Amino acid sequence: MSAKEGGPEFDRRMLEALICPQTHQRLEYDAAARELISRSAGLAFPIRAGIPILLISEGRELD
Repeated sequence: MSAKEGGPEFDRRMLEALICPQTHQRLEYDAAARELISRSAGLAFPIRAGIPILLISEGRELD
């Protein structure tokens, strides 16, 4: 998503350094939902203004 559409793009290179705060496993990037997905924890973490919010309390439970 561009800055004109509501925020800067998430830098996918960060995925190499980011891990789930609950399980310490790798995260997947969902560009359509602008979320980082932790399949092991069953949580989706929001990305706001290009910044991942990796707080367990901010995670959305996956269906």
